[in-house]
Amino acid sequence: MTTRILLLTPPMTQLNTPYPATAYLKGFLRQHEEALSISVSQADPALELFTRLFSRRGLHQVIERLASGPATSGSVRHFMSHAKEYGATVDAVVRFLQGGDPSLALRIVGRAFLPEGPRFAALAANEHGGGDDDDVLGWAFGAMGLADRAKHLASLYIDDIADAIRDGVAPHFELSRYGERLASSAATFDALHHALEGPQTLVDTMLDDISRAMVVEYRPDIVGLTLPFPGNVYGGFRMARAIRAVSPATRIVIGGGYVNTELRELSDPRVFDYVDFITFDDGERPLLALVDHLRDPAAPLLRTMVRDGDKVVLRTDPSLHDVPLRDAGTPDYEGLPLDRYLSLLEMLNPMHRMWSDGRWNKLTIAHGCYWKKCSFCDVTLDYIARYDPASADVLVDRIEAIIAQTGHTGFHFVDEAAPPAGLRALATRLLERDVVITWWGNIRFEKTFTPELAALLARSGCVAISGGLEVASDRLLSRMNKGVTVAQVARVAHAFTEAGVMVHAYLMYGFPTETTQETIDALERVRQLFAAGCLQSAFWHRFAATVHSPIGLAPESFGIRLRPKPHTFARNEVPFDDPTGTDHDGLGEGLRKAIYNYMHGLGLDRDVRSWFGAGTRKGKRREFGVPASTVPRDLVARALMAAD
Repeated sequence: MTTRILLLTPPMTQLNTPYPATAYLKGFLRQHEEALSISVSQADPALELFTRLFSRRGLHQVIERLASGPATSGSVRHFMSHAKEYGATVDAVVRFLQGGDPSLALRIVGRAFLPEGPRFAALAANEHGGGDDDDVLGWAFGAMGLADRAKHLASLYIDDIADAIRDGVAPHFELSRYGERLASSAATFDALHHALEGPQTLVDTMLDDISRAMVVEYRPDIVGLTLPFPGNVYGGFRMARAIRAVSPATRIVIGGGYVNTELRELSDPRVFDYVDFITFDDGERPLLALVDHLRDPAAPLLRTMVRDGDKVVLRTDPSLHDVPLRDAGTPDYEGLPLDRYLSLLEMLNPMHRMWSDGRWNKLTIAHGCYWKKCSFCDVTLDYIARYDPASADVLVDRIEAIIAQTGHTGFHFVDEAAPPAGLRALATRLLERDVVITWWGNIRFEKTFTPELAALLARSGCVAISGGLEVASDRLLSRMNKGVTVAQVARVAHAFTEAGVMVHAYLMYGFPTETTQETIDALERVRQLFAAGCLQSAFWHRFAATVHSPIGLAPESFGIRLRPKPHTFARNEVPFDDPTGTDHDGLGEGLRKAIYNYMHGLGLDRDVRSWFGAGTRKGKRREFGVPASTVPRDLVARALMAAD
């Protein structure tokens, strides 16, 4: 008898392209369909939920719910006062964002077609004089960017609707973050359990209907739910609950990034009221073992949690080994409606746009990280620790197969850090085999990325790279064991920029022992990198200590004290005390505002202190609440000259 496997991505992850986990697993499992007598299907209920909710019929249901209660926010009041206009325009806007009806852009940019709610407020402020943020749309899209302007306006329209749904209908609903607050570092299962068993919202009802319909359509023996982020954990458990209610014989298994990082110390057996198995790390071999186990309970499992009475136990057989990347197969997108995904353009950050706009095929050059030394990273976990590259020919074969199946030539290489040697080999092979693609991915700012290599990668189709500059302080980069310096980052980033490749920097603040002075000095170095054209995009992240990182394992070595709390469900981020006493939260707003303006090409000649608080004026002298930078204002310029 054939075992039917259904792989699902619960709401919500991303709307512009399929999250790759199910395609990876389907590509691997289909190699074994005949030998193991299995059949594998996949679907995207996250996309199905969005298109059902954001439709004329779906908004009619939202309006009915909102009409029965008080207007709880400005978003709800605006939505209800323009309910007719939203109902009349939503199908057209969704179709436009899916790539259909491009002529609608003309009406959207005319600013009279769409009802404009609170999300449009920033644009209105800019039109009436917004200081450093003037003409945001002009900066972002230029005089000829009509389609992109329309896409941004349509995305703000979608966000306004989502805000009204969250505020008045389903308090846990957000685009790409459905119930995120219920799952983020949740020490207990209580909040999720309460929401799952409490009163249903309209969104819950829709998702339950979708889940039941998929059981009817696919009749699965096994359902695999990937939970990569906190924002789709509630949706995953919601689907599991609905599936179990109508098909008790169907076995339900969860895995994915959230599971791998957060649930390794799970001990609450209530979780298994909803699911039967939890697998950790790469899912290929654990799923094969699970199929055998369900046919023969004596067959061993690999890295799989189960409930045994009132206990949660991890079962794993050391004789079972993971699948090498070369044998993992080609990601298979069959069954996913590629023409129904939406390109959203919400944030005017060039790299964030890459993540949310356009259809990108996902592929991995190497499993794990070849460096795996950074003190803030989960280097003890398999997704970082086990480095396993694929050959260039294997990769190009997979690229050609994916293009033939999807018709799309855009690729996002989703490596933790793509290896320079692997990228060189891949670029060379793409050019030799005349395979034309457009690609981007994440790197370390290694000195190996010379101007010559950057130019080669650009010729092979590279349009953007991202990498970790983190704290932009040589002392702290050394403490992080990052293996780079600010000067080295400047030279590598400049090489890519000169080759025509956009460069995005991950930035971090709040690292243990980081002082206010170091934060201000880091911003000055970042300012210089933007001014020199080394960076075009960046984003500040607040440092978090995680239990699987060197910092989490030996906090005393980094001068901090962890404040762990009892946990029976999730555990990843851990609060800590830093004796330095820096007000990192107070500095965050200024850091973000500075980057926002730098990406607009604005404020690059301003004293970096001006981004922190209003300050006061005494004559011609301004007093600031933060210290002056101690960084020479030609630091980056000298680093680039040294490269010559």
